[in-house]
Amino acid sequence: MSKPLPGHARVVIIGGGVAGCAVAYHLAKIGITDVVLMERKQLTSGTTWHAAGLIGQLRATKNLTELAKYTAELYANLEAETGQATGFKQNGSLSLATTHERLEEWRRAADMAKVFGLEVEEVSLAEAQALHPLINVDDLVGAVFLPKDGQINPADVTQAMAKGARSAGIGIFENIKVTAITQKDSRVTGVRTDQGDITCDVIVNCAGMWGQDVGAMAGVGVPLHACEHFYVVTEPIEGATPTLPVLRDQDNYAYYKEDAGKILLGAFEPNAKPWGMDGISNDFCFDEIPPDIDHFMPVLERAIKRMPALETAGIRTWFCGPESFTPDDRYHLGEAPNLKGFFIACGFNSIGIQSAGGVGKVLADWIKDGHPPLDLWDVDIRRNMPFQTNCKYLHDRVTEGLGLLYAEHWPFRQYETARGVRKSVLHDRLAKVGACFGETAGWERANWFAPKGVAPVYEYSYGRQNWFDHSAAEHNAVRENIGLFDLTSFANFTVQGSDSKATLNKICANNVDVAPGRTIYTQWLNERGGIEADLTVTRIAEDEYFIVTAGATQIRDFQWLKDHIGDARATVTDVTAGYAVLAIMGPNARTFLATITGADLSNDAFPFGASQEIDIGYGRVRATRLSYVGELGWELYIPTDMAQHVYDVIVEAGAAFELKHAGYHALNSLRIEKAYRHWGHDITDEDTPLEAGLGFAVAWDKPGGFIGRDVLLRQREDGVRKCLMQFLLSDPTKLLYHNEPIWREGALAGYITSAMYGHTLGGSVGLGYITGEPGDDSLTGAYEISVAGERVPAAASLRPMYDPASKRLRG
Repeated sequence: MSKPLPGHARVVIIGGGVAGCAVAYHLAKIGITDVVLMERKQLTSGTTWHAAGLIGQLRATKNLTELAKYTAELYANLEAETGQATGFKQNGSLSLATTHERLEEWRRAADMAKVFGLEVEEVSLAEAQALHPLINVDDLVGAVFLPKDGQINPADVTQAMAKGARSAGIGIFENIKVTAITQKDSRVTGVRTDQGDITCDVIVNCAGMWGQDVGAMAGVGVPLHACEHFYVVTEPIEGATPTLPVLRDQDNYAYYKEDAGKILLGAFEPNAKPWGMDGISNDFCFDEIPPDIDHFMPVLERAIKRMPALETAGIRTWFCGPESFTPDDRYHLGEAPNLKGFFIACGFNSIGIQSAGGVGKVLADWIKDGHPPLDLWDVDIRRNMPFQTNCKYLHDRVTEGLGLLYAEHWPFRQYETARGVRKSVLHDRLAKVGACFGETAGWERANWFAPKGVAPVYEYSYGRQNWFDHSAAEHNAVRENIGLFDLTSFANFTVQGSDSKATLNKICANNVDVAPGRTIYTQWLNERGGIEADLTVTRIAEDEYFIVTAGATQIRDFQWLKDHIGDARATVTDVTAGYAVLAIMGPNARTFLATITGADLSNDAFPFGASQEIDIGYGRVRATRLSYVGELGWELYIPTDMAQHVYDVIVEAGAAFELKHAGYHALNSLRIEKAYRHWGHDITDEDTPLEAGLGFAVAWDKPGGFIGRDVLLRQREDGVRKCLMQFLLSDPTKLLYHNEPIWREGALAGYITSAMYGHTLGGSVGLGYITGEPGDDSLTGAYEISVAGERVPAAASLRPMYDPASKRLRG
């Protein structure tokens, strides 16, 4: 007899797939057992049961790789712990390259794997065929082998974690449907079900492809959409032995795994088929979708060339089942920004099995401690914009997203679907002068400008792409003359009220108690001293401030601000849509601006960090003397209704000065040369200002202190164990992107966090952390950086290599 549903639980988990059971298992491991897991049908009956069960550990970032590594380690011991068979085997994975571009991707990935502590080796074609005798290697140019990868039975491993959770006292209830989520004062209070109600402190949405619907019950956006996922299982094939590694032939959209003497062949085809546009039936349980054989046949035809035995093997199973995908192919994790106690772990983009163990562990720790245990920004639910739950947007985007899992992962690759959602009011004007747009947080942003006669489209490669010289010209114009940037994607907030100064001074590491008309650069820190945000604060009046942060962190930063204002007499308003932002940067910026405004722009009247309202043409704008490029310049915050007029005045007058439009690629190369940090790459919630070289932005002794101060004081006394440095490759033909290993005297010392070609310095420039003991002289020793398997000597510096004294910036 099943036990009755309790009236209260500390944690309620919605969804009994691999993610939900992993969260329950890990909550039990840390002693939180007052937990109820609810599954609307049976465990694994949504998408988990039909997953391929591939265990690959190398992900796009260090921390996501750590989660995948932990998952593999967990699965290796789960059967012994619980007595439930899992089918886990560590037979390795073999990734094939049919082009030199793909081989460079694998070589760069192999470099990254070494940074992350994974075993990886490039193998010859003969070695590849020896590892997997069933394949044809005639068209290959190389392969990479990860011996610790493997495979598992998804349903069995889920049941093993469920068994572990049950044995600790966690209640798992099947055939129970959640009908509503209750809340009060922006915090969850419980769930309603078709079998009674439960009050609770925390809800975890692990509902898989129903995750958006469950989120909607709580008023929380969870953007994901199901797609059809195809595979076939053959009849037994001679030579399909249990030791065959998992095979990934991404140039042909296919993966292969041995399955009890048979071969399972699956696909991530370039043009996917969205599914469930009219909703998903409440009765869905271990269901299949009728297979579209015509859709799968191009993959099968390619697969026969790779594995000739398929030509005569019978097909035992033609399978099609739904899996959920997100707009950026990264899963959703963490606490909702607008509802306390509501956590999300869904939208796994076909990597749920290989991610679930790590996801369960970090989410359990997050629930226990009240903060994430490591930097999880790549998958943080707060990265999403409200519009991304739009059904048509999701339908159109996932047609591309599924295939991108196996497409060439080009540097600077842009999405092609569901574009044009958010545009600056200057978008059409920029398009007319050759802008090639990229997308960030839905914003269309000019990444580079094509001169007349050149099409503004990307031609991807791992070398110098087709825009390289055009962006170099933009970069050089900013260094030598004047450049014009459209930075409208900046997120802008106002804080108003009598407690504004005191509240912001508690949140900001720097001191915002400055005179009106002054701007300060600051970080927001957590209680552990980690950097939660990197931004500027301008004091507009005694009781009013204007905050500018990155477009990608708009939701995260706004919520952080709201949460920490609390009940203070201050209001925060997101005014992003009210402003267009133009930046005029370069040594001739002052001379040029003086021709279109009557304001006094001299150093005495308008010093660095000043912010004033000035007139340009018929418009009035807020001009702030700042720079993210390391040159003299002003950011202009223009009311949206005046932006086109002000832009036209600037461009018309700029012709006499040879003012040049510049895009985000140039912005990035300029800031990298000046060693300016970028939040999410060079600085995260795991890095402190002292480690990141930002101690100059900390007001140590301001009245009242600030969040994280005590930790920083101890670190200042004890010394840091890592520091952010700037590197310049000696070989100007080699290109850095990020995650390349840094070697010091032949030993692995760190990795590159962000990089770009420095056109003024004459080579690839990167920022990266070097680890060591407090007091180490990080400038001693010879440095090298691995680029696609080749170690390249690099100069290292703790100070910016370009204009270290910032004379140009403040001149």
